[in-house]
Amino acid sequence: MARNERTAAASGTFRIGGDLEVTRLGYGTMQLTGPGVWGDPADPAEALRVLRRTRDLGITFIDTADAYGPFTADLLLREALHPYDDDLVIATKVGHTRPGPDVWVPLGRPEYLRQQVELNLRHLGVERIDLLQLHRVDPRVPLADQVGTLAELRDQGKIRHLGLSQVTVAQLEEARRTAPIVSVQNLYNLADRSDEDVLEYAEAHGIAFIPWFPLATGALAAGDSPLTRIAADRGVAPSQLALAWLLRRSPVVLPIPGTSSVAHLEENAAAATVELTDDEFTALAAATENTTPDDAA
Repeated sequence: MARNERTAAASGTFRIGGDLEVTRLGYGTMQLTGPGVWGDPADPAEALRVLRRTRDLGITFIDTADAYGPFTADLLLREALHPYDDDLVIATKVGHTRPGPDVWVPLGRPEYLRQQVELNLRHLGVERIDLLQLHRVDPRVPLADQVGTLAELRDQGKIRHLGLSQVTVAQLEEARRTAPIVSVQNLYNLADRSDEDVLEYAEAHGIAFIPWFPLATGALAAGDSPLTRIAADRGVAPSQLALAWLLRRSPVVLPIPGTSSVAHLEENAAAATVELTDDEFTALAAATENTTPDDAA
């Protein structure tokens, strides 16, 4: 693939919050860590190459979180891409503590959220975070206090826009009574569309819907499933079909497939050029199976 082939641009654009224009097909950094989303990646040099290659491919939206490593992904982002191009939008998340590998504990106390925002600013090397999402709602702290704390930091100029992650429609509506919410990041893919109501709500209100775990192709790619059959007929990878389906599903959907490999990054970006027919879209949708991830996003 040519170095300057900006394949991700074919996914089109979306304006997060009405003013942050991004390519709809983005990149997620969670896989740029060690086992259990803990510590450094096995090949740090390749991780830096992946991040730099996103720019060649036209990706302008990168999703990360302080919990990835923790802070491993943020520090790699800064090393690879700082000073950031004007068109690059970096979204990050706070609200998870990481006692160890594969362990995720929500913590939404105001003082902790403030601390993590300050650390995100420092580690990313920015004065303002483009999109700050509450990683998980802490059931022990009123949601209004969690969102209100982040809204205060936004009013101080440290955050541009606020979002939520893994919430219900009721939680999204409750949060919007405290502050404007411009994005929601929930588990959603061809294999698990249990949050269809959240996507429909986001679409109705112009809120960006960022599906995490977008490539849960697992059972769908096995045997003689519609995904593998259509992929073979089209001469594309099953993962590219899964991403193409998400892009077609709604104009507010912003998939963020992650990988630690430049080759896989290029393959994922090329999914933006795959156009599904009506029959293909329907056949893929009919192949729904339940898939539960082993980790958080």
